[in-house]
Amino acid sequence: MVGGRRRSIVAVLGFVMLLGIAVYFRLWTIDYKISSDDTELLRQQFDLANREAMDESAEWRLKYDEQANKATKCMGELKVMKESFQKVEDASSFNQKLAMLKEENGGLLDKVETLKRELEAAKSKCNSQFKN
Repeated sequence: MVGGRRRSIVAVLGFVMLLGIAVYFRLWTIDYKISSDDTELLRQQFDLANREAMDESAEWRLKYDEQANKATKCMGELKVMKESFQKVEDASSFNQKLAMLKEENGGLLDKVETLKRELEAAKSKCNSQFKN
């Protein structure tokens, strides 16, 4: 009886092992089909996420380009304003220089008139000496 009982346990154990192997292979084929479908689904999801990321990147790049253009435009306007303010400052210093030059010109004109009178006086003196 011990030998028959052992054989029946081994037979049941063998049958359970065969049944387990059969269930394992069945689950493996089901899992393989699911993972094949999952692979395709994952690839599609990755492609979709990649396209969305590229679209978002393009949007941010466009926003950056717009802001860069605005900054460049503002810098240009600022440069023009600085140049115009510098021209105003240059104009005020130019007006000061012009006033100084006018004063100097007036003084030089007075000197020229004085020199002309002296020259006329010298000529008339010379002519009077020559006539005598």
